[in-house]
Amino acid sequence: MRADGGVFYGWRVVAVCFVVASFAWGLGLFGSSVYLQAVTTAHRWAVAEVASAITLFFLVSAAVQRFVGRSIDRWGPRPVLATGTVSIATGVALIGQVSAPWQLYPCFVLVGIGWSALSTTGISATVAPWFERHQGRSITLAIMGASVGAIAGVPLLLAALDRLGLGAGLAMAGLVAAAVLLPLVGWVLRFRGPADLGQRRDGDAPPPGGLTPLVHPPVATPANRRVLLWSAAAGFALGLTVQIGFITHHLALAEPLLGAAGAGLLISATGGTAFAGRLVLARIVDRVDPRRLAAGIMLLQTGALAAIALWPGAGVLIAASLVYGYGIGQVTTLGPIVVRREFGATAFGVTYGSAATVIQFVSALGPALFGVLRDAFGGYGPVLGAAALCTTVGAVVLTLGRRTSSA
Repeated sequence: MRADGGVFYGWRVVAVCFVVASFAWGLGLFGSSVYLQAVTTAHRWAVAEVASAITLFFLVSAAVQRFVGRSIDRWGPRPVLATGTVSIATGVALIGQVSAPWQLYPCFVLVGIGWSALSTTGISATVAPWFERHQGRSITLAIMGASVGAIAGVPLLLAALDRLGLGAGLAMAGLVAAAVLLPLVGWVLRFRGPADLGQRRDGDAPPPGGLTPLVHPPVATPANRRVLLWSAAAGFALGLTVQIGFITHHLALAEPLLGAAGAGLLISATGGTAFAGRLVLARIVDRVDPRRLAAGIMLLQTGALAAIALWPGAGVLIAASLVYGYGIGQVTTLGPIVVRREFGATAFGVTYGSAATVIQFVSALGPALFGVLRDAFGGYGPVLGAAALCTTVGAVVLTLGRRTSSA
């Protein structure tokens, strides 16, 4: 609410970013598992070959993360998110038209450009200037659309492919994304922050004395900012490498045990627990240390991955996937929140963009690593064991980074 009782415009920005996240994660991160399964089935190409093309999507996204953050800081979110929408919609549509493996690569370049603009960096940089007291909650609610992308996006993509075929189904998905997102981005995101409307962050009235007290003053200083930024980047990079690999291969991992329909339902249910994780996070994030919370959740994910590796049955797969999904909902969101809390709102886009570049470059290896190791070992058990170890190391790096910077 604004000081005068009206609805603060920043919450409209959050609502649009929620819709953007729904499409970005549905067609990007979670959609990658559908593309992997659908393309390999339709063309009989090797899993590792298609997974390598999907890896390019994440590498391209990594290469432009800092540019996305800097561009939003400089020109505002509207041109950046509009460009991202056109790029991801075109790339998804073209995936269905390929006839040779090499043709997947330019398609996923377009998807990667779109994903970089419409996912965590683009959304958090769009929302960050509007809030101070609700900095964590606003980013969490905006990115919560990612769970909708998993819950609804994967089944809708699968249904479209089943009903229309690979080419027409993906063309329809791209067209719908452009038709929904371009008007919303063009109209609502025309303002860069509350100052454009003569308002203050959170819609608050001007305080006595004219200075707004910070609820969570930034802890970064010239002496510790490097340790804080790069420990966050390294910790989240390790955790998200595993998350992206797991999400990309989740359908292929589950289908032998659950069938195609059951695997699709499990992915949706995993998205549901991710949504629940973000709901919990929205309630608590402005009252806790987000770095410590992220480390704890990553250790929970370690247990889920180890359980699937050690006891590869349908029941364990279902239960552990749901637990892991709860962590996806929080870890994916906590990266920008940690940087926002520790560094403040000033030049947030370029600051988080720098960390996101590292996170994306490292985590882009996830789909290919899962694919290569799966083909090498003939199954996912050893892959998941290595993934559990990687996630544990990420949690340790996050914890030690804060302790070292405070020493």
